[in-house]
Amino acid sequence: MSEPPRFDRGHTDDLMSFLAASPTPYHAVANAAERLEKAGFRQVAETDVWDGTAGGKYVLRGGAIIAWYVPEGATAHTPFRIVGAHTDSPNLRVKPRPDSGAHGWRQVAVEIYGGPLLNSWLDRDLGLAGRLSLRDGSTRLVNVDRPLLRVPQLAIHLDRSVGSEGLKLDKQRHMQPVWGMGDDVRDGDLIAFLEETAGLPSGEVTGWDLMVHSVEPPAYLGRDRELVAGPRMDNLLSVHAGTAALAAVANRGADLTRIPVLAAFDHEENGSQSDTGADGPLLGSVLERSVFARGGSYEDRARAFAGTVCLSSDTGHAVHPNYAERHDPTHHPRVDGGPILKVNVNNRYATDGSGRAVFAAACDKANVPFQSFVSNNAMPCGTTIGPITAARHGIRTVDIGVAILSMHSARELCGANDPHLLANALVAFLDG
Repeated sequence: MSEPPRFDRGHTDDLMSFLAASPTPYHAVANAAERLEKAGFRQVAETDVWDGTAGGKYVLRGGAIIAWYVPEGATAHTPFRIVGAHTDSPNLRVKPRPDSGAHGWRQVAVEIYGGPLLNSWLDRDLGLAGRLSLRDGSTRLVNVDRPLLRVPQLAIHLDRSVGSEGLKLDKQRHMQPVWGMGDDVRDGDLIAFLEETAGLPSGEVTGWDLMVHSVEPPAYLGRDRELVAGPRMDNLLSVHAGTAALAAVANRGADLTRIPVLAAFDHEENGSQSDTGADGPLLGSVLERSVFARGGSYEDRARAFAGTVCLSSDTGHAVHPNYAERHDPTHHPRVDGGPILKVNVNNRYATDGSGRAVFAAACDKANVPFQSFVSNNAMPCGTTIGPITAARHGIRTVDIGVAILSMHSARELCGANDPHLLANALVAFLDG
């Protein structure tokens, strides 16, 4: 059996390109699909009849993608190996009536999505991107990737309390970006601008899902370029690694004993309860249809699910040099220390001892070090798609990821080696 390919710093270079090209979940899944197409995968429509032929296939729905590779000789009850991730990140999203303004400033009305670090969006050059819905029912991606918007911070001279009490931001009053000057604010101006940008006729857009993004590109940082600063690492870092790993193991063909899957969902940052979220039916529907397309029965579906394992890959917290007391004193994950295994006995993460053994075996096979993460007992613990996936589908699930700083900032920070270490571990897991 041939050895699967190994990723190196070139993977991190490619991650930075992926982050820059994916300002929204819709762009992220389109870019992942393009990479899978180059690896021989083909898109299947949910409204079509599926066949049980071998090869790589994927489904796109909004900001989610489910991709899988059926090797030659796979049976109807062949279990799956799933890498789970999410495509969304906390940000500012455009409201249904976007055109606003006051005192000679033209502004865009935005709503807060997820739990962003609001201060990280201040005084930053921002672009606008997303999905436009057209009169004929089709959609069009749009990306204004230049300085278009800005959320201006109040000068300290006008708020001396900042120095003593810290910055306090009202989500409604203080986070509306400016994008021009003038008193003649008219409904429809922003959408007309985007129609022109996208080369669409006036009045063609009848719906939109638009969000703000920083236009500053990802960059290597540090004396030896050992760090990477960039947007949306939570959680496009995992989406990129999972896509690369799936494409790599698909080249193994008949050597595979399980069906490798990438499941990248939207709406994790606000609870996953949508038709494209992990708490929706998408993953279960795709896996079941794959079983049935290969001539399987409900018994085959049950057998396949019983042997399935999912790695829920999401970013976690590296120990912060300025706030080390906020971390568990015996668990201090470091950047470039390898991927983290995330544990919480109250099931905020899905990992248990048997799951740890699965991940440890994959890391050992890939010759990749890994670290353990657990929250400080006095701090509330975040959660992921892991417990949702385990509970909804009865699939053994393990929570892992990469340790970063500045999580939920407009610009996050990771080690330059961790992305390819994660990808190598995912290859070993999917290949297992």
